[in-house]
Amino acid sequence: MNQLPERPRPSATALPRSVLSSVWSPTPASMRRWALAAVVVNAGITVTGAVVRVTGSGLGCPTWPRCTPDSFVPAAHDGISPLNTAIEFGNRLLTFLVLVVAVACVLAALRQPERRRDLVRLAWIQPFGVAVQAFWGGVVVHSALNPVTVNVHFLFSVGMIAAACALYARSGEGDTPPRALVHPRIRTLGHVLTGAVLVLILAGMVVTGTGPHSGDVIASRFPFDIETVARIHADAAYLVVGLTFALVFALHVTGAPAPARRAALTLLAVELAQGVIGYVQYFLAVPAFLVGLHVLGSTLVWICTFRVVFALRSRGPVGAPATAAAVPAAVPA
Repeated sequence: MNQLPERPRPSATALPRSVLSSVWSPTPASMRRWALAAVVVNAGITVTGAVVRVTGSGLGCPTWPRCTPDSFVPAAHDGISPLNTAIEFGNRLLTFLVLVVAVACVLAALRQPERRRDLVRLAWIQPFGVAVQAFWGGVVVHSALNPVTVNVHFLFSVGMIAAACALYARSGEGDTPPRALVHPRIRTLGHVLTGAVLVLILAGMVVTGTGPHSGDVIASRFPFDIETVARIHADAAYLVVGLTFALVFALHVTGAPAPARRAALTLLAVELAQGVIGYVQYFLAVPAFLVGLHVLGSTLVWICTFRVVFALRSRGPVGAPATAAAVPAAVPA
């Protein structure tokens, strides 16, 4: 039998060179890959931050910018478990990965064959956000994990994920004026849904700041009744699911493009799974593992929401000329 020719295997230096090339000599496709990497790493560090909290490792490194008063790296310290220190320090180290991806996004946007100001502006949000997050991390530590500072820290992550999602969507589109792919009222429903999801996240942050997983035994808590804030959070979740179902129905009956319908159905499925996790963790007295899983779910809901919103309009393919002839008429009201 004739043997198929063996495919050449990349050398040890091929991957690093290809990564550097995608930054220094980027294409629209590599720009989009870096934007996707920004979404992933920002979502990842958000979830690992929750792991720090639910494992009681919030003050595993009790100082900032040092890990301990005398060392930038983990060192033996009275009253602190080495495991908690390792978890907190590991989360700090992830900041450098987020920064590397953020800088790569900026360089890729700046060095595009046809530089686009919208991509450059969105890309710059990433390294600026990392700097703000690093500074605010110090505020969180020096406030002994005050729930207000912890929630602001999480809110910054929510903003960075939103910016990364926008960069990912815009890097896959042209620079022509936007045109609606659905009825204008459906687009409005999408925007209302985005606001409702943000309210849901804010309500979840209040529940987190009231609940048992503070990050450390000395951390303070919000003085709210946990059952009351949990009910408010549940009501916000019902509103979000209802709006999502309405959006799915509207997209179906109006014959909206398949990508928009798939994005809305995916969002609804993630929301329902998130609801199941939320109820299970509530009735099981909020076990740490399910709290971390719930944070992952909220991050995915936020990402999927932006996927839906960007699927409701189009700017044409990358490289399309920004002329009136290239922009089809919007869907009539």
